[in-house]
Amino acid sequence: MDDFLRVPAVNTKTCSTYGLAVRSRFPFVMSVVFAVTPLIAGCGGLGQWYRNGFKVGPNYCPPTADVAESWTEANDPRLRVMGPENACWWTAFGDPTLNQLVAQASEQNLTLKVAGLRILEARAERGIAAGNLFPQQQEATAQYSRNAMSKNAYPFNLFPLPKYYYDNWSAGFDAAWELDFWGRFRRAVEAADAQLDAQVEGYDNVLVLLQAELATNYIQMRAYEERLELARKNVELQNETLRIVTLRERQGLVTELDVQQATTNLGATESLIPILQNGHRRAQNRLCILMAEPPHLLAQRLGSTGSIPVPPEEVIVGIPAELLRRRPDIRQAERLAAAQSARIGIAESEFYPHIAITGTIGVQAEKTSQLFQSDSLVGAIGPGIHWNILNYGRIRNNVRAEDARFQQAVVNYRDVVLRANEEVENGLIGFLSEQGRVKTLDKSTRAATRSVEIAMRQYEKGVISYQPLLDSERALVQQQDSLTESRGLVGINLVAVYKALGGGWQARLPSSRPQPPQPEPVPAPADAPMPQP
Repeated sequence: MDDFLRVPAVNTKTCSTYGLAVRSRFPFVMSVVFAVTPLIAGCGGLGQWYRNGFKVGPNYCPPTADVAESWTEANDPRLRVMGPENACWWTAFGDPTLNQLVAQASEQNLTLKVAGLRILEARAERGIAAGNLFPQQQEATAQYSRNAMSKNAYPFNLFPLPKYYYDNWSAGFDAAWELDFWGRFRRAVEAADAQLDAQVEGYDNVLVLLQAELATNYIQMRAYEERLELARKNVELQNETLRIVTLRERQGLVTELDVQQATTNLGATESLIPILQNGHRRAQNRLCILMAEPPHLLAQRLGSTGSIPVPPEEVIVGIPAELLRRRPDIRQAERLAAAQSARIGIAESEFYPHIAITGTIGVQAEKTSQLFQSDSLVGAIGPGIHWNILNYGRIRNNVRAEDARFQQAVVNYRDVVLRANEEVENGLIGFLSEQGRVKTLDKSTRAATRSVEIAMRQYEKGVISYQPLLDSERALVQQQDSLTESRGLVGINLVAVYKALGGGWQARLPSSRPQPPQPEPVPAPADAPMPQP
């Protein structure tokens, strides 16, 4: 599969389009003269023209696209432009379970397998296109017939025949070869090559999306687990508060209002648990789909609980221009434009005559014993011309349609590049800003925890009413849940950055696969004998 991967170097030239406005004003007679000239030149001229590789239609050059010189947040110290490219970016989280899931999903995911099968399909179609450069029709034939002639049909009713019944045996080989004078078949090979490249890039793009979606859902699942654990701890805390409030109400120290407020607060916290369980199950079910495994098998591998993967504070982003090389969807869009450019030449070749050589050779005899004698040999060979000379208008409009499709592909390529820049910028600002939010929430969570401790002691001593304790417990639940959610969003935004940068597809290359850690050699004792050669 890697042999078909071709990353074009996008130059600064403007991609040449078909120039339909000029070509459509060509007089039809000029097309006729241009097509017939090599025929007049004789076989030598035809052979020279065919060998020189003449092809009608535009010669493709990669389209250009506007790319920023640097990222908007390039001055942030957490962004590094230079550094080793982390092809297996998920290993930066330091989570062995995540590493194992990504490795297995790359082998088991069904969508990725479909993308791989599309490569096989494109490879076979490329073989079909290349086969048209050789004789297109090659078939062996064999036939037997018993024939009868009418004695009463004209003209055999006027004179007798030596035989009115006879057998006919025949066998032979037919071939037809349309010569590629105008490059129609060679343009088809160009289109098939580019289409095959596009399917390889499509496979890589599916791989990048798979890795990012799997990491995102894994982080979400771990975040839900931590949020569930905190919610259950807060339920225990508020149950203890309710017990204290109920005891004080029985002693006549507080009113029933405190009991009802504590009960309400406890119910609100308990109601969070089903919501978090639902989110946890959905994330786990999505992982099952990505892994192509039933839920019970994946649950055994994941375990009951886990911690949120800790992302690194820095990320290597490179420069925006590297997106043209790193992102498979950009390379795929460029290859689709190349394929469509070649199809313009295929359509334009219909302006000119199709020149073919047809031939047949075989044997024919009345008796099988005479079938392979030299006198039974039959055959024919000769050139033929097929020209849609009266379909000029339809051919011209077909060329226009192919040219319009090519221009759509070029515009789509530029749109993909712009969207790639947008995705990177969104991921970067999300990653950087969420880190700051985590620091703020961490401070407020520690303060809320301390507030609950102080309020609980003061309430038990009767120094304060229940309302300050109630407010402190509500704030603690909210701050803890927000902090845990934000910690998960930091990792999710970093995954979005890596996906937007187009990282991860390199993992299918043997040189980029993460290697298992090698055990360190154990030093030999000083008195150990030296090994003998």
